[in-house]
Amino acid sequence: MFCKKRLSWSIRSLRVLIAFGLLLGAVAANAQLAPGSMDMHWDEGAADCSKNTPPPLQVHAYNASTYILRENLCATFEAPFLYLLIGSDKALLIDTGDVADPQKMSLAKTVLQLLSHDGSPSLPLLVVHSHRHLDHRAGDVQFAGLPNVQVVGYDLDGVKQFFHFTDWPNGVATIDLGGRTVDAIPTPGHSETEVSYYDRQTGLLFSGDFFMPARLLIDDTKADLASANRIVEFVKDKPVSYALGGHIEMNDQGQLFDWESQYHPHEHVLQMTKAELLGLPATIESFNGVYSTHGQFVMMNQMRVLAIFAGIALLVLVAVVMGLIFYVRRRRRRRLSQA
Repeated sequence: MFCKKRLSWSIRSLRVLIAFGLLLGAVAANAQLAPGSMDMHWDEGAADCSKNTPPPLQVHAYNASTYILRENLCATFEAPFLYLLIGSDKALLIDTGDVADPQKMSLAKTVLQLLSHDGSPSLPLLVVHSHRHLDHRAGDVQFAGLPNVQVVGYDLDGVKQFFHFTDWPNGVATIDLGGRTVDAIPTPGHSETEVSYYDRQTGLLFSGDFFMPARLLIDDTKADLASANRIVEFVKDKPVSYALGGHIEMNDQGQLFDWESQYHPHEHVLQMTKAELLGLPATIESFNGVYSTHGQFVMMNQMRVLAIFAGIALLVLVAVVMGLIFYVRRRRRRRLSQA
């Protein structure tokens, strides 16, 4: 009996020690993250952009080697976010935005200046994309042909080839920037080429249009749910400082701005929490496949919504035509009856 009690006490003690060790490990992991600041007020655009000319590109230093860039709402209503991560050997730019013309958006010039701000030669630059939609790659042309710059293809074959994804969308690829490792995780659903990036140095997850304080446009619900479960499985035991997406489309009360609005007063913050990310599978599971809401999120399948509107418009048109035909025939009969 005494031996059984000692054994039971030893097992309980071992469990406590293991739990304490795991807690210390988690604390240590978070303590090792490079800190940064999200204290930034993004320009809200303007009700009339013709009367307001804000700088087309805003740059925020999260820390000395991590930059968040945003194209202004008056330059493009998409107002996408771009991310520059700098290692000791090379730098990584995630997305190139919605404006191709360097005269309207000096993206490449700004990025290269950030890479050589101390007067030293620019580090080699690798340009990747969160997905292939034009508002995240239009600026590629500004980097094409520049020395020490590699622009990864945005098509699915190009993504698979560069990251060596042999079982897409499964697997995780790594990018070594020199003293800084970034993980690339396939997250298709919004787009079949969607990739999210996890920076081990800062604990930042760059989630593109897959997860953000904006409309969640879902092309493939099954793929999107699988991606949500995949990303949750990836981050569950990892520290996540913030999840940073591709756009902001809601105010601080969770209300969506009008589509194509270039004025975002009282805009929602960019950063999302790990807890919100962990709740993403439940959010997507609630999606009805066309248009639905879950908490602060609005989910929609654009093609199906457009098809419904097109169907309604067609029905209205048919009704109008039938009404006109009925009206003309009725008038003709009346004239004939009066003749």
